[in-house]
Amino acid sequence: MNKMDEQIVVAPRKNIFQEETLTFQGVTSNQAQIEPIMAALSTYFDEMRRGDAEENEAYKQPIPYVVIRRGSQVYLYERLQKGGEARLHNKFSIGFGGHMNTGSANTFSDLITENMMRELQEELYIERDMMENVDTIGLINDDDTDVGRVHIGILTVIDVVKDAIISIKETDQLSGRWISITALNEDATFNRLERWSQYVARILQRS
Repeated sequence: MNKMDEQIVVAPRKNIFQEETLTFQGVTSNQAQIEPIMAALSTYFDEMRRGDAEENEAYKQPIPYVVIRRGSQVYLYERLQKGGEARLHNKFSIGFGGHMNTGSANTFSDLITENMMRELQEELYIERDMMENVDTIGLINDDDTDVGRVHIGILTVIDVVKDAIISIKETDQLSGRWISITALNEDATFNRLERWSQYVARILQRS
């Protein structure tokens, strides 16, 4: 099946942002914003053909955006020339995840977890027993770009054990390595980060 024919989870923007009264730019970790937005996603989510959703700014596509942290380091990956999205070639990212599909979960929270773990298992060699803590710390929104206007990120940090060994599965499309949060925010690396990762890098530096 063409990936644009896939049925993905969406929710109406007007409900998510309560007629724009909750709109923000970048990352928010403000629970007074997060709680009503997550409640709206849980209440109003539906399915839509991905190709239609990408062109419809009346809807937001929730994307679990997972950062893997090991002490003062995070796992960074680079999209290589053979990767599918040409606009992201040679860009760095610290977020793993993708579009959500409805599944067997009983709650929206469980649906996020189900999709998040599926994406991690597809992209990485990582085991659940490596994970010490899983914490959703914020939301990401970027209305300054065409792509950003139709997506909303659910920012989750997974802290792994200090001796965790993690690697990329699709080595023809991605390469990965650990990097300190300090080095992540230095210009040489920061300027090559995709936009959502730039927002998150600043948040991690302050936390």
